[in-house]
Amino acid sequence: MNPGDVLRLGHEALVLAVETVGAVVIVVGAFWAALRFVVEGLRHRGAAAFTTIRLSLGRFLVLGLEFQLAADILRTAFSPTFTQIGQLAAVAAIRTALNYVLGHEIRQEQRQVAEEGDPR
Repeated sequence: MNPGDVLRLGHEALVLAVETVGAVVIVVGAFWAALRFVVEGLRHRGAAAFTTIRLSLGRFLVLGLEFQLAADILRTAFSPTFTQIGQLAAVAAIRTALNYVLGHEIRQEQRQVAEEGDPR
């Protein structure tokens, strides 16, 4: 095995590790939010009780998407083709837009929670 193959395998392992971390963050966040949704649903009937759950889920999604974008950047960093660069640009634009929208939603929900106080 030549040094280029070792480097390529290390690169692929790094990309896989970062992708896995992003996926785990999203899955853990979704599981946590679903669990909290059930618990809060049994305690409270109003929609205001779920605002903090949505905020937390949004934070998990944003963090997970950041890891996924990092994996895409790492994947393209190793001898990229123009096609890969174009795909990265498209994926980065979509994920950046999604992160912007999620961040906006999180800020809006935080203002709402601050104005109304914690529903619990």
